[in-house]
Amino acid sequence: MISELEQREELDIAVMADDTPKPGLPLAHNRNFNIFWLGQTLSALGDGFGFIALPLLVLQATGSVAQMGLVTATFGIAQLIAGVFAGPLVDRVNRRQLMILCDVARTILYLAIPLGWALAGPQIWLIYVVTALFGALSNVFSIAYITAVANLVDREQITAANGRLQTTAAVSFIIGPMLAGLVSAAFGPSTAIGIDAATFAVSALTLMLLRLRQAAAVRPAGEQQGSRIAEALAGVRFLWQQPVLRAVTLFFVVINGMLAGTNDLFIYYLKHGLSWDDNGVGLVFGASTVGAVLGGLLVATLRRNLGFGVCFLGGQLVFALSLVGFGVVPPTFIIYLVLGAGTAFGSSIQGICSMSLRQEITPDHLLGRVTAAFYTLVMALGPIGAAITTAIAASVGALPVIVAMGLIMIAFTGLGLLTPLAAKHPERAVISD
Repeated sequence: MISELEQREELDIAVMADDTPKPGLPLAHNRNFNIFWLGQTLSALGDGFGFIALPLLVLQATGSVAQMGLVTATFGIAQLIAGVFAGPLVDRVNRRQLMILCDVARTILYLAIPLGWALAGPQIWLIYVVTALFGALSNVFSIAYITAVANLVDREQITAANGRLQTTAAVSFIIGPMLAGLVSAAFGPSTAIGIDAATFAVSALTLMLLRLRQAAAVRPAGEQQGSRIAEALAGVRFLWQQPVLRAVTLFFVVINGMLAGTNDLFIYYLKHGLSWDDNGVGLVFGASTVGAVLGGLLVATLRRNLGFGVCFLGGQLVFALSLVGFGVVPPTFIIYLVLGAGTAFGSSIQGICSMSLRQEITPDHLLGRVTAAFYTLVMALGPIGAAITTAIAASVGALPVIVAMGLIMIAFTGLGLLTPLAAKHPERAVISD
């Protein structure tokens, strides 16, 4: 006779099985994807707060654009270090539980800033400590996030799913920076960071409600776990074997190294070059994200009709031209809004295409390591780039540096036409690992 406890266990297993995403489900009817979508949208709203509030907090405490660049560099270094072990970790453990743990830890870290400010006043050292730990956790979460999407939807739905996630994240970034500017102006940037902390807690709660098709990666028979370095190199090897992924990675290594301090440069330019207040900064950053919304809505259709190469390089060109535009147009809110929307649109199209391609052609048992390898390589020059560009901006001004970035990116876009980046359907010609 079956005990009551055994009956409950069997029922729990049956319910979990019914909740597991099944192949062929339209996105609108995919319960797990929609829960994930909701949670990450709310989390992105908080990110919109942090995107503006943390640089404003550093500027409030130090008044230095160089310090802003060093904090950004600290974040990048932490992500770089975490990338060494994040990929093998994501491919070994329960990915959903790992994401929940990261969200809980990030909630605690960001709450430390308003508490520290309230108890001891401005503490720049606390920002550096929180930024370093937060950067490492964010890297692990981001890698697990990529694998989660691939385990929530079908392969042919990945670009559309990423587009939806990007669209609502962008809407959140329209609202978030605006609210962050208002909250920062009224109560201080530390309060806005406290609100960001709460959204990580909400993300953790929603992750508890969903199931992935594969909680952890299923390794092929015969594959043995080696050292962390050997496992990480499996991701690097896969990136190198795929011609388009190799070109995308090398392309982003250079571009990201140059652009890592862009956010700090724009905030410094608007605050010190144009004397705009915190509210104005938040409005410009938030409203310009309309371009990312448009990119998320259109990317699946554009890639289906135009192919990968046109979308990837075209997005890069729109971004670059928009940067150059800041140096040749009058500094008015409406014009800056249009140019900001251009940068967000181009970046959205390019980023979704790059991420979707990796998800489409990478075997699940390698996806964590491939994603970690990609992020680690791409971020390698970021801390140095952020420190250098903000230091140059402190001497010559932020706007000339922004325009120079745009001109260099235009040149790189032209070079991209001569590489595998121009391929129309690279997902159809995959080299097996």
